Amino acid sequence: MEYYNYLKSLHLIFVITWFAGLFYIVRLFVYQIEAAQKPSPEKEILQKQYKIMTYRLWYIITWPSAVLASIFAFWMLFFTDLGQAWLKMPWMHVKLGFVFVLYLYHAKCQQIFKQLQNDEVKYTTTFMRLWNEGATIILFAVVFLVVLKNAVNWIYGVIGIFLFSILIMLGFKFYKRIRERNQS
Repeated sequence: MEYYNYLKSLHLIFVITWFAGLFYIVRLFVYQIEAAQKPSPEKEILQKQYKIMTYRLWYIITWPSAVLASIFAFWMLFFTDLGQAWLKMPWMHVKLGFVFVLYLYHAKCQQIFKQLQNDEVKYTTTFMRLWNEGATIILFAVVFLVVLKNAVNWIYGVIGIFLFSILIMLGFKFYKRIRERNQS
């Protein structure tokens, strides 16, 4: 059992660093998009710096953390008795569904990363600020499922996540108004 706790600890460490990378990379995307709208030479200087920062964050922290978190998760689930027991529980199926959504989110961030590295700006800063909340919503869902271990009430959880998302959107709009007022 102690060996399981080491796996769990390593899994949690890499999940935390994975989410930290996902939170920060999208913030850097916002800055890259804003930099693309600046006049020369400020634009080129900022874009060069943000490309370096996003590259390092993405390939030195975020991707390795995603891979290691996944390795330790699979190891726990498929090669320990407790993990195999959890695979039979409904809450774990719902959790794995959210993890799948997290992989999709990560893949979309990879696509945006590549576009911005090639100076292709296809999204607005408003979209990116809202996109940044996607990882937060997934994090909330997974943490509550893991702590409560109850998939029976997952409908209430989904309703809660939607309400939480609405609060985030309202907070975003409120923050945007304040920012626009301060710029005037």
